[in-house]
Amino acid sequence: MTSLDDMASDWGSYQGLKTVSVSDQFKHASIQRQREMLPIYRHRDSITYLIESTQVVILIGHTGSGKSTQLTQYLHEDGWTKDGKIIGCTQPRRVAATSVAQRVAEEIGCRIGETVGYSIRFEDTTTEKTVIKYLTDGMLLRELMIDPLLRRYSVIMIDEAHERTIYTDILLCVLKKVIKKRKDLRLVISSATIQAHEFAKFFGDKSQIISIEGKMFPIDVLYLSEPAENYIEKTIQTIFDIHIEEPDGDILAFMTGREEITKVLQAVKDRSFHDESSVRLLPLPLYSGLSQDEQNAIFDPTPPNTRKVIIATNIAEASVTVDGVIYVIDCGYVKVRTFDPATKIDSLIVTPISKASAVQRAGRAGRTRPGKCFRIYTETCANELDEVSSPEIQRSNLAMPILQIKSLGIDNIAKLDFVTPPPVNLVINALELLYSLKALDDYAKLTIPDGLRMAELPLNPMLSKVLLASASYGCTEEILTIAAMLTVENVFYKPRDEVKAADAEHRKFTVEEGDGLSLYNVYQEFVRSKKSSKWAYDRYLNNKSLVKAVSVRNQLVRYLQKLEVNVIKSSVPATADIVRKCLTLGYFSQAARMQPDGSYKLVAAQDVTVWPHPSSVMFNRIADWVIFTEIVEVNDKIYILGITTIERDWLLELAPDYYKVKRR
Repeated sequence: MTSLDDMASDWGSYQGLKTVSVSDQFKHASIQRQREMLPIYRHRDSITYLIESTQVVILIGHTGSGKSTQLTQYLHEDGWTKDGKIIGCTQPRRVAATSVAQRVAEEIGCRIGETVGYSIRFEDTTTEKTVIKYLTDGMLLRELMIDPLLRRYSVIMIDEAHERTIYTDILLCVLKKVIKKRKDLRLVISSATIQAHEFAKFFGDKSQIISIEGKMFPIDVLYLSEPAENYIEKTIQTIFDIHIEEPDGDILAFMTGREEITKVLQAVKDRSFHDESSVRLLPLPLYSGLSQDEQNAIFDPTPPNTRKVIIATNIAEASVTVDGVIYVIDCGYVKVRTFDPATKIDSLIVTPISKASAVQRAGRAGRTRPGKCFRIYTETCANELDEVSSPEIQRSNLAMPILQIKSLGIDNIAKLDFVTPPPVNLVINALELLYSLKALDDYAKLTIPDGLRMAELPLNPMLSKVLLASASYGCTEEILTIAAMLTVENVFYKPRDEVKAADAEHRKFTVEEGDGLSLYNVYQEFVRSKKSSKWAYDRYLNNKSLVKAVSVRNQLVRYLQKLEVNVIKSSVPATADIVRKCLTLGYFSQAARMQPDGSYKLVAAQDVTVWPHPSSVMFNRIADWVIFTEIVEVNDKIYILGITTIERDWLLELAPDYYKVKRR
């Protein structure tokens, strides 16, 4: 193995990138002392005065400055939660909303759900006692649907706004209208420097910018002298080079997705068996599909004689701060979701990161002492990166966001004032799909009750349509279960050395009709086992995912009751044909026909070839016509998941406005 000394010809370095950090002594100080030593504390009076006197404050705060955890507490202590008011702080990701809320609750000395709580999709810990609320930006948009003026809130902080998620951009657009009617409402927009002036320009003379300068430790940034042939293998090699050559300190390595993370984790575990070092490696994953307990594991203190190795996606770039990380490995890539309105394909594409993201990643190092960032690319490549990533609103399927915007009573999307307007073709595509789903009428207005109900359900419009239609098809019980199972990840798992045994167990649940009904079978048997974790373990099923599915299903039942949808439990289960037909009513736009070589051609874009994903029960099975719930692109090959077999005539019957028969 090459040591870092031997890599002198491989790496070039420079000093200078700095980040906010907290020294080792903080760990042993009181919580109050820790709070006072954060960089934001010195600016407390200036920030709170500015919020008092200015309706919109743009806050520039470096990573680790304390802005996410401290500002809400300052405002609470200054009386902004009197008279039944609450303070809201949005986060672009669920793991950030939950971890920051837990930290603030710890500092205040309360349990989650008391003074501090969080709200994410299918999980709301807030109560009547909660006055500091952390939530994802999508959840705040849902609250706007219920109360368009957000009357309960005194201050709303949009954290990490520079990430420009689709819901962050929509929130900024809608909140700009809200503050015109609510002069008492205060907005705090937390942003990286590069985006701050754009936000200030958007809000005009209602806004002011304030920057937090903090104590910083230097970070060495090291580049490769030559491009890496395989950034995954180079990352694995660099982990062990750091482990052998560098002093103690945890490692954070950025990968693009779950598959790469799994590969790196397994390699670290395998090679650790041959590691003669007295300090062992503790590899941990971090990506959005993990359970809450699995995500929280990265925040646990590192055991003695151990070096934590966190392999993460870009969710670790911002908001989520892991103390103890001294070394960062940046692969230089990120997986972004991109929707092509021509093919109707929503792809996850691996693409180079931006300069802003590179700075964010490097800033994760050196929290407690000077750190190092190893970039698995050359300095020339770094200089050629885009300044910032393109906003999500310019490359996403807009069907769900537009449905929610219209539920707010905003019918003319073209007149909305966005920070960055979405492309016209994406808007048109979303409107066409919503019209085909009968969520919109001929005048592009929300239909009543179906369109309004679809907007209120926390599911994508296609699955919402299926769930609402299930009552008339007499299969609500089955669709509720399938919908819940489709919202959780990793129901099936296969240990690398037990693949055949896992496949044999999984086949007991599978049916020729496809993934939806197979997942239904898994759920039914899990419930019959009295939700036994041993039962799940013995059948190579993810117990945590199944428990989550039970919770989601119960919540969906409550949503239907709230929407006054008649949920009648039939004594006779619906037939497979009825369930499949009901699924087709929502997913007709995602249909495909099998080809002689086992691939499929999309019906809506016949020049596009797709393949059943290996995780699908339809992998290596024959079916003439199918619908699917998800499509992903991996290594230039397009896969479909959530596959259900259908009859061709159902497409013409259920979607006559979408499909026509070609006459020759």
